Amino acid sequence: MLSLRNLSLARAGKTLFEDADVRIHPGWRVGLVGANGTGKSSLFALLAGDILPEKGDITMPDWTLARVGQETPALADAALDFVLAGDAELIRLEAEIRAAETHGEGERIAALHVRYGDIGGYCARARAAEVLAGLGFSEADCATPVAEFSGGWRVRLNLARALFCRSDLLLLDEPTNHLDLDAILWLEGWLKNIAATLIVVSHDRDFLDAVAGRILAIENRRLVLYTGGYSTYEKTRAERLAAEQAACAAQQRRIAHLNRFIERFRAKASKARQAQSRIRALSRMDVIAAAHVDSPFSFSFVTPAQLPDPLLTLDQAATGYHGAEALSSLEMRIASGSRIGLIGRNGAGKSTLVKLLAGELPLLRGKRAEARTLTIGYFAQHQLEQLRPGESPLQHLSRQEPETPEQALRDYLGGFDFRGDMATMPVGLFSGGEKSRLALALLIRRNPNLLLLDEPTNHLDLEMREALCFALQDYAGGVVLVSHDRHLLLTVADELWLVADGSARPFDGDLDDYADWLAAQRAARKSARPEGTPRSERRRKREMEASARREVLQKRRSLLKELEKLETQLSALSAEAQTLETSLADPALYAPEAARQQHETLARRQEEITAILEAAEYRWLEIQEALEKLPTGPP
Repeated sequence: MLSLRNLSLARAGKTLFEDADVRIHPGWRVGLVGANGTGKSSLFALLAGDILPEKGDITMPDWTLARVGQETPALADAALDFVLAGDAELIRLEAEIRAAETHGEGERIAALHVRYGDIGGYCARARAAEVLAGLGFSEADCATPVAEFSGGWRVRLNLARALFCRSDLLLLDEPTNHLDLDAILWLEGWLKNIAATLIVVSHDRDFLDAVAGRILAIENRRLVLYTGGYSTYEKTRAERLAAEQAACAAQQRRIAHLNRFIERFRAKASKARQAQSRIRALSRMDVIAAAHVDSPFSFSFVTPAQLPDPLLTLDQAATGYHGAEALSSLEMRIASGSRIGLIGRNGAGKSTLVKLLAGELPLLRGKRAEARTLTIGYFAQHQLEQLRPGESPLQHLSRQEPETPEQALRDYLGGFDFRGDMATMPVGLFSGGEKSRLALALLIRRNPNLLLLDEPTNHLDLEMREALCFALQDYAGGVVLVSHDRHLLLTVADELWLVADGSARPFDGDLDDYADWLAAQRAARKSARPEGTPRSERRRKREMEASARREVLQKRRSLLKELEKLETQLSALSAEAQTLETSLADPALYAPEAARQQHETLARRQEEITAILEAAEYRWLEIQEALEKLPTGPP
């Protein structure tokens, strides 16, 4: 096992953690969490042998270690070959086999082929192609030189190479940052099935819950190992903080605030699955609030001065690049209070739609109508490039509000954890997360009435993500959100819109239904079509598959609706049964002659309730079994 004993680590004179004693057993999947700057990446460097501790030692078996490379050279190698090169033994064996064949060394050739088969060499190319496909690369991309990919896609190539490697210890630092939801869901499945020990840093709570069975937290310069996923860790931490008097009052105020918000939302929510999913997510947020009550972030949106309705409309709108349409037939009405989450595969046009809404892309056809008092707050990754490296957060905000007193600006920046020297430090020295925080702070300060947020959580840690969730819940303006963070989508978006097939439309379902849709899309692409199959037959097959998928989805929704009614009924019946049992146990009921009729009435009702309960419980089990048997993908 991996053992850290009495370990202390410091960087640039700052102690990150000290006296750490942690044991990680083979096959464990561990999520590493902690605020930015607490030492997560440094711990990875320590495990990889890149740096040495101040004291203590690390004991590790003779494990093969894999991690994502920080840079990808502009290589002429094909993407598939680059991924295959992640397995050093595989590449060495292939070279040795070629050399042995050249020299006619029959016995050595046989021995090498045996070992090649043992390590899965004969299916290695298929496995590498599967990893690339899962991360969003097309079949044609596999043969494309590495040098032709953009920076974000090269990060994916590095991730693919690390995943393909037959490692004993896999270190992943923010693997979801450059992935869309489709690729994240695939990655979750892949990581659940690997044999390697996994340590992963992520600020995506749903991803951590899906892949991690333990959480290693860096807290107050200590390493603390918790059993369970991230939600369990958060609950445990909340319970500990609740016991501390200093945090208790603030915790109760936040819980009360959230409960009021949940009740307001519940009163107006429809029975749509997305609305119900959001109610369930918000109902869990009392625990989340408690776990983050000591967060260094505290900010909110000021109610905009003007809240016109609608804020922005699209009527048969089309947009694209260089005169070519990328999206068309767009019909959208954004009102004050709208909460729209955009979903869709990578490259489908989510960012393109946001750019059209922001007025950064031309309208090629149709209409785009703004309210007279519309004020847009647009956040995208290129906003970070507009920050001035030589200026501080205070100078950026002073430039935006030259008349505001410095102390008021410092107080505002403090809510984003730019305190003391951080407020006057040049932005060029900041990390990606700190730059994202500053860009959000500057945007929020402008008091927009329409927020367009394109992946606002990239590089943000969990504390800042939760603070953003809380702030957006009370925001009075309209929101259009693109995010691969399911927790943010679930707690902020009232409605989901699917961007696909060159347009955008409301999505009838929640994120679970969207995951099913993605699975169906993947399966449809994966299924091979015989070359000689007539086009009409292929079309008929697609229509039959689509019809079957709709039938399964409709059946699942019907069963879930019945299940929800049954659970309500069972709760009421159980309560009545308990009341009857208490009444029948009262000795006074049996004493006077006059009470006999009442006793008989209660006894008959108890028999009725028992029979109804048994029938309802049996039906509940039948529905659960039927749901389990329903396919999750296309037939």
